[in-house]
Order: sequence, then structure tokens, then C-alpha cells
Amino acid sequence: MAGRVRVQGTVGRYDAATRTGAVLLDDGTELGFDAEAFAAGGLRLLRLGQRVAMALEGGRVTVVTLVTFPLPD
Repeated sequence: MAGRVRVQGTVGRYDAATRTGAVLLDDGTELGFDAEAFAAGGLRLLRLGQRVAMALEGGRVTVVTLVTFPLPD
């Protein structure tokens, strides 16, 4: 994957203590995210089953935010 790609998915796992988790894409692929990607989206917490948007760069999740929020630059 070259460049930045915006995708959507559903929260499948989230740990509020570490601020890490995983999102399931519509095709069933699971993408994990780290605390840095979570912080980049400006969120405070996530709920299981919540719909989110993500930025992927080089196959890695760099931002997790709500689908109604714009991705930060």
C-alpha cells in the first residue's frame, strides 16, 4: 500500500488501559492499532462494535477516529 489510505471498520477489541486494540474491516480482516494511532485521532475511548475510520500508511494503522470526523493531516 503506497501513500495514505482511508478505510472504515468496526471495533473488535479495545483496551482502555493501554489504548490499543483491533478493528475488523468489512471483509473480516483484523487490523491492530497502537496507542499512538489512537491518540492521533483525538478520541478518549472506543466501544466494541463502534464504527471507525482509519488511516493506513504502509499497511500500518496510523490514525483511528470516528467515521464522522475528518482524518487529521
